[in-house]
Amino acid sequence: MTFFWKRQRASRLAGKKLLSKQNSQLELTIPTHFRCPISLDLMKDPVTLSTGITYDRQSIEKWIQDGNQTCPVTNQILTSFDQIPNHMIRRMIQDWCVENRAHGIERIPTPRTPLTSFDIVEICSKMMGAASKGDEKKFLDLMGKVHVWANESEHNKNLIKDNGLGYVLAASFESFSSLSYEKHEDLLKEIMFLLTWMFPLGIEGRSMLGSTESLRCMTWFLSGDDLLLKKSCVLTLKELLSTDQTHVQTLINIDGLLEALIKLITTPDCPSAKKSSFAVIYYILSTPVARSKVSSRFIESGVVESSLEALVEADNKGLSEMALGVLDCLSDSKEGRERVQKHALSVPLLVKKILRVSSLATDFCVSMLWKLSNNDDGDTLVEALHIGAFQKLLLMLQVNCGEETKVKATEMLKLMNQYKNKLDCFDSANYKYLRKSY
Repeated sequence: MTFFWKRQRASRLAGKKLLSKQNSQLELTIPTHFRCPISLDLMKDPVTLSTGITYDRQSIEKWIQDGNQTCPVTNQILTSFDQIPNHMIRRMIQDWCVENRAHGIERIPTPRTPLTSFDIVEICSKMMGAASKGDEKKFLDLMGKVHVWANESEHNKNLIKDNGLGYVLAASFESFSSLSYEKHEDLLKEIMFLLTWMFPLGIEGRSMLGSTESLRCMTWFLSGDDLLLKKSCVLTLKELLSTDQTHVQTLINIDGLLEALIKLITTPDCPSAKKSSFAVIYYILSTPVARSKVSSRFIESGVVESSLEALVEADNKGLSEMALGVLDCLSDSKEGRERVQKHALSVPLLVKKILRVSSLATDFCVSMLWKLSNNDDGDTLVEALHIGAFQKLLLMLQVNCGEETKVKATEMLKLMNQYKNKLDCFDSANYKYLRKSY
């Protein structure tokens, strides 16, 4: 009985303490002018806009990054996006936090001085000076500072990209590559890693990366064993060639490049590197002069088989598009078409990918089927008919597709009509539709 009474008393005391704590928390309210008008939370880094309204830096930065150009409170158009730190409000908030420490409120830390365009321009100037003198140690120290800034916030990353650091890195890459890429290997690696989130580069930056020395250095890296570095290099080549294919001629004359790309498209468990490698090969083959010089080397090295294997495994739209693009370019030659036709999965894969990946992939598939069918005795179209190409091509004509693709599809449908008697299971309803349409 005594034990029961003590337990009841302890329960009442615990209840009173909990109620007292809840009342204490309810009594504590954050002053309105300490709250961010966007998030309604206590401001940690208050900044004032040109309209005179103060916000928390993180909230207003997100508001502006989302494309808004007005003040959230006044709805006035912002004449400037400058964010001026409100030190007075910040100190008042810090004092309030200290006074209410007993309620579990922690003092907000004093924020770091925000990065400005002037800081980026200044470090760019120092980097150019270090590169011109070949001072690797100083350049690495400056790059370390850039890494710290970039890791602090997405805003800093965007500020770094928008203030010309990409060009400085591209120019420095060419400068140190010209001196000796074996001697400055560590520095050149760091530049390459940093460059990958600087895209897209301007014309001058692309010109620096497209120089013979820069391309030789990237090829040297591609021939190594560092997969992360090879991924960065091939991504840079993809970015370079996607906007300017004038560098293709220089690229294909560099020893070891084609072999490095071929090796990379067979690398397992790295779809992004594989996709970029296929893209680089596609851009090379898209240039008529380069295609005539290197297509045989690609075919002999097994690129046709690697492309078809990539299509079997790919669940990535971009990878499928680039692999099909490479196959389409290689099919322009007799040697390429014969190699494609020898593979048992060629026609089934092409038919399967029609209308299943993207309009670009469909264009490539139709183009390849058309090329193959124009250079055999009809076996390609008969095989395609067996696996449903007729219905897919009819459906494709009813959706939006390019004029050239439409012409090729129509021509193949007419040829299929000629081979209809070779199929026991040919759908007569489809045949009637074909006769009516054409």
